[in-house]
Amino acid sequence: MATIGRPASVRIGAQGRIVIPANLRKELGIQPGERLVARAEDGRLVLERRDAIVAQLQALFAHIPADVSLADELIAERRAEARRELAE
Repeated sequence: MATIGRPASVRIGAQGRIVIPANLRKELGIQPGERLVARAEDGRLVLERRDAIVAQLQALFAHIPADVSLADELIAERRAEARRELAE
């Protein structure tokens, strides 16, 4: 479960830049030069580390056996669908 930290006020600079306050950078372990992924979610700006996104995706697909290729399964499904359409 995500915890809600102490709110901090930020200002958008003339070129659209945002400075993340030092207390938030420290709390989140964000280092200078680190790249974050930005996205809009339900009217909010969300900044995340790439490794956190990768971990979320890995957890989402953890139930799929390592020897199963989802790409191969998708290709096989598309080919079967194309064959059915041609047979009609």
